[in-house]
Amino acid sequence: MKQVLLSGVLALMLVGGPAQAKLPPPDDAAKAKAAEAAAKAAWQGKVDAYQLCKAQDRVAAFYKKAAGSAPSKPATPATAAPPAPCIEPGPFAYNPPEQKPLEPSGAHSPTGTAASPLSVKDNSSQMVPAKRP
Repeated sequence: MKQVLLSGVLALMLVGGPAQAKLPPPDDAAKAKAAEAAAKAAWQGKVDAYQLCKAQDRVAAFYKKAAGSAPSKPATPATAAPPAPCIEPGPFAYNPPEQKPLEPSGAHSPTGTAASPLSVKDNSSQMVPAKRP
């Protein structure tokens, strides 16, 4: 009995050890692909909501037509405000976010009209290095 229990614990340790290894962090391509998949899922949710809205409009129109033509039941006017129109989301378009510059100073950023020099102090021409003894 002890031998079976000991071999079971040993087998569990051998199988469970590799499962605890850390995965490497995702690279930029994987992050971009995940962001695009999230954007496509959000767009698909909007498309589904649009299709549901259109189907509800068709059902409501059919119901109003059928209720108005039935001789035994008079049609009652709706007291609520009319629903908002369905908004079509349009085709899927994904614009990846702009990449940040490699350096914090923005040295690799596109040039633009600068109002003042980037790293120059006002009194830099008057500064004199201290002499060392």
